[in-house]
Amino acid sequence: MDVLIVGAGPTGLTLGIDLARRGVEALVVERAEGLFPGSRGKGIQPRTQEVFDDLGVLDAIRAAGGPYPHRMIWKNGERLGEQSLFEAVDADEGTPYTEPLMIPQWRTQEVLYARLTQLGGKVAFGREVTGLTQDADGVTARCADGTALRARYAVAADGGRSAVRRALGVGMTGETVDPAPFVVADLRLRGLDRDHWHAFPADGGGFLGLCPLAGTEDFQLAARLPEGTEPDLSPDGVRALVARYTHLDAEDVTQVRWASDFRPRAALADRFRVGRVLLAGDAAHVHSPAGAQGLNTSVQDAYNLGWKLGAVLRGGAPRTLLDTYEEERRANAAAVLELSTGVHRGQVRRGAATVQLGVGYRESSLSVDTRGGTEGLRAGDRAPDGTVAGVRLFDAFRGPHWTLLGAALPGLRSLPAAPESYGPGVFLVRPDGYVGWAGGTTEGLREYATRTGALPAA
Repeated sequence: MDVLIVGAGPTGLTLGIDLARRGVEALVVERAEGLFPGSRGKGIQPRTQEVFDDLGVLDAIRAAGGPYPHRMIWKNGERLGEQSLFEAVDADEGTPYTEPLMIPQWRTQEVLYARLTQLGGKVAFGREVTGLTQDADGVTARCADGTALRARYAVAADGGRSAVRRALGVGMTGETVDPAPFVVADLRLRGLDRDHWHAFPADGGGFLGLCPLAGTEDFQLAARLPEGTEPDLSPDGVRALVARYTHLDAEDVTQVRWASDFRPRAALADRFRVGRVLLAGDAAHVHSPAGAQGLNTSVQDAYNLGWKLGAVLRGGAPRTLLDTYEEERRANAAAVLELSTGVHRGQVRRGAATVQLGVGYRESSLSVDTRGGTEGLRAGDRAPDGTVAGVRLFDAFRGPHWTLLGAALPGLRSLPAAPESYGPGVFLVRPDGYVGWAGGTTEGLREYATRTGALPAA
């Protein structure tokens, strides 16, 4: 096969979808017997909504989710008032999605899995990768059942405790964001409305939140416990937490569907690539859940990597193109780690800083701008939406191709101009929706397009 993807979380499923639509033979393997059952990563940021639009899953995601409710603060059984979680971000023609969507992670994964199978992709559940070796031609993964899998490339998308990362000997550098233990759980209860995210602060810095999960009958519980506490994840333990922090009784929790605990960390893998093996998602970076950055950053890892693997495996691009994955994504992951830690500690407000629309690659070796100057849209920036000759740009961008704006070149999908909001120039937009090349004329464009796999080598 071409690519072995280890882990069927949002990262692995997104990558599987992107490779499947490029005709790249890939297999996703997952050690669990099914998809992850919890709501953990429930926020889909606007930039990720754009990614899901391109991958053909946004309508299903939007249908299954909903907006974030305002937070209602409680004290001693009394409502103290409500507050918005987010600073407003103005929508315009170039930015059609500005608000996060709430959808439990298990449902996001169901939507991604359905799209993957629709495209002919496959997931092998109950298949645990325990180690791997690689040579000049490919990677051999060893499985717990004694079998082996062979692929030209492998991607570790197997979470923060990644077995593949450990097998590669890649370390992670980071810090503890909060020394207190946290509990997260999915439950059903009576006694609270579903119009608010209910917050119950406690003395000493503890708190418990109960958030109604859009599209379900569940609430997500998130609790910060006193330092030194050993979390009890049993149903009775979760019920006791609710009774301790809120005015509800333990019996008001009618069902506990899933529970887990964690201690917030921020950590970054020392490398994102070792030969033919690449790290993505939580295997490469671990975030505090504050600000809903982890899942979204992971999806964008996969989105960045998918077109590059496709270009190398199907488009004739040199293998060195894969070096730009680490170059681009590791720097962004480091910035997002700092951001999510700031949100957790109350130093950064959710809103413009967290929607990820400003993520870009201006410093990347793949970003070439021959026009000079620094104003306006530059190579490496996200390519905004807009309309050209009656065609919506996001419709034109949708699919695994590059798009040329303002000129025509055989072999490239082209539109006669760029929107006025782009400013003057010719723009070549990458398959992941970023401007790769910009110039006043097309001089140098063909060489760039050939080097990056946008055009086949002569």
